Amino acid sequence: MTASYAIDYETIFRHAPVGMCISLDRVIQSSNDALTSMFGYVHGELDGQSFRVLYPTMDEFLRTGDRIIPVMNARGVYSDERIMRRAAGELFWCHVSGRALDPREPLGAGVWTFEDVSEKRPVTAELTPREREIAALLVEGKTSKVIARETDLSPRTVEMHRAKLMRKFSASTSSELVHKLVGVSR
Repeated sequence: MTASYAIDYETIFRHAPVGMCISLDRVIQSSNDALTSMFGYVHGELDGQSFRVLYPTMDEFLRTGDRIIPVMNARGVYSDERIMRRAAGELFWCHVSGRALDPREPLGAGVWTFEDVSEKRPVTAELTPREREIAALLVEGKTSKVIARETDLSPRTVEMHRAKLMRKFSASTSSELVHKLVGVSR
């Protein structure tokens, strides 16, 4: 890049190949074209909208917010893969990463990126909101005990959800379930 080339950050943001947004208190302040396209909206349509519109249910929106806070408080950044919802209602796996601009306000002003990973990981079974949450945590490699702690469920209840997921994905082991959730054939 030559010194005479002016860097236009707004153009870079708008045309970045990954979905991006600036948020304040979980409300999208500005979103780029990749984000609006990924979720099935038109340019600017997400601006001013709560992140809630990107989640399958209100409960998942609230629980994810609760899960983000301690991680952001400890590390300043958050990243996971979760099932999100497009404008037309289609569910898909999405890799989400974010950073708070002020570490003391984890859900205050922040920069978030979204990557559609549905080609590698299609949603192939009808899952309940809780099963989607458990599936996302299993994909992160968390044990039933850790998932129980993070979701305020008993380990037995987490195991019950894991068993249902295993049936829905025709998996005979937990390892096979995780492979199927991440879209790896065995």
